[in-house]
Amino acid sequence: MVTPSGQPAATVRAPALAVTNPSGNRSRAVMDVFPFLIGRQGDNHLVLRDNRISRSHARIAAQNGEYFVEDLDSRHGVYVNGQRVVERGRLKEGDRIDFGFQDSYRMVFTLEEDELNKFLGQISAAAATGASNLSKLRSLVEVARALQSSLSTHDVLAAVVDAALSVTGAERGFLLLGKDDQLEVSVARDRRGAPLDPSDLSVPRTLINRALRTRRELLSMTFDPSGADGVRPDMSVAGLELRSVVCVPLIQVRTGSLQETVATSLNNTVGVLYMDSRQAAADLSSGNREILQTLALEASTILENARLLDEERAKQHLEEELNVARTIQTGLLPRELPVDGWFRAAGSSIASRQVGGDYFDVRQVNPDLFACVITDVSGKGVSAALLAALLQGAFVFASEAAVQIDDVMSRVNRFLYERARGEKYATVVYCTVDRSGELRWSNAGHPKPLLVRPNAEPQALESTGIPIGMMDIAAYEVKCIQLQPGDKIVLFSDGVSEAVNMKGECFDKRRLHEILRAYAAAGCAELHAKLVEAVEEFSDGDEQEDDITTLVLEYQP
Repeated sequence: MVTPSGQPAATVRAPALAVTNPSGNRSRAVMDVFPFLIGRQGDNHLVLRDNRISRSHARIAAQNGEYFVEDLDSRHGVYVNGQRVVERGRLKEGDRIDFGFQDSYRMVFTLEEDELNKFLGQISAAAATGASNLSKLRSLVEVARALQSSLSTHDVLAAVVDAALSVTGAERGFLLLGKDDQLEVSVARDRRGAPLDPSDLSVPRTLINRALRTRRELLSMTFDPSGADGVRPDMSVAGLELRSVVCVPLIQVRTGSLQETVATSLNNTVGVLYMDSRQAAADLSSGNREILQTLALEASTILENARLLDEERAKQHLEEELNVARTIQTGLLPRELPVDGWFRAAGSSIASRQVGGDYFDVRQVNPDLFACVITDVSGKGVSAALLAALLQGAFVFASEAAVQIDDVMSRVNRFLYERARGEKYATVVYCTVDRSGELRWSNAGHPKPLLVRPNAEPQALESTGIPIGMMDIAAYEVKCIQLQPGDKIVLFSDGVSEAVNMKGECFDKRRLHEILRAYAAAGCAELHAKLVEAVEEFSDGDEQEDDITTLVLEYQP
């Protein structure tokens, strides 16, 4: 292919991944930043929604003009052309990448030339050698397939109209799309490729729409203005000075595998490809009608892919916003926890989605007193996260002064009830530990914290009230025990005890107690790490339905 100036067109070699999801829908991920991260978590460059894929599963790196895929210690590995990658594997054009699951995402690594230049070059060569319309059509369809992932939908549909005009010899082509039960002109061109004004379509669109809706075949229709009820005689084909008219339906399709496109029912129509001529009849000789139907099916596929792409972009935009929200929410958690001295703590919160409704906090009220809180807001997602942030602010404010625990709980209960009117509630454990070892707590419907001592069974600390926010007036009793040196208090959300594995089994109380007994003599940091590790190993990397929050307090006078 050459440019209008006669110079060879520049070849662009862009690394990309052709991605096929488990449903068979296709997309293209251009790698314009390295390392290019792939995984289940929303902050990856390519996000794959499969619970078996690790949060950060793999990355692709560029070095000296070559590309390598690396396994980020994923649970199930990375495979290139069926071979498992050990740490790092070099990628070549056409290499297949997957994660060892037959029914998961499949990717093909490509170093793509500018597809438009490549295939238009094929068309020019076909024309120069006197190739048949079918040969040129095949090239044009390949242009359409390439354009659907690299240029705008309008450019793709314009290429389809050009191809249809080339096949039939018609003079004008219009591609009309349905909107609110009406047809609107999306593309209007003559056979030289020049744009037309939508008003150049002199046939009433209502007639085209009626013919489209009343057709009896999926991929063909009859259009006869002179035979339509209620149409003036001067609106016939002869009155419009048209020699011939060709209409082909555009149907709704469902894309399957890379080789398969499935047409839906007769009623699911997205538009019509309309062509007419004033001087010569359109060529609908043997084979051309079938070619037109193939072109119409191609345009329908392009429109479906464009719809899916718009959905994917909307999801990506939402993911980006949720990433920002997640960053903010993570920033609200304590940046540092006390790791030495008479009081120590270790904790974490893993959201089941981008943002969650759990949070915990540890604050030093004075040199001899620490206040701690763990909360689980009802519901999931952004609304729960916003409410959790409100509650965090309320507890932070309450812990700034020497306010009694029952008073704090009552104030926060009213605060939440006034804003949510009982539609949202939260389970809370709020406690204080002083230098003498006195632990005071109030538990508003939260999973019972566990007192862990070496050589002893974990002891549950009882609940003392209903979840906050459920009733305008509620009483919250305060309990008290004396801690011994080395005692640890384990606070957790129900995401821990209710974590499930691929078999549908729950982590449950028995497994929790086993871990706590095994590491009862360890420090709070090690105990916390072992507990989180045990839950993750049990769930085998599956995305969980609830946030997993743990906080371990340790008394060491």
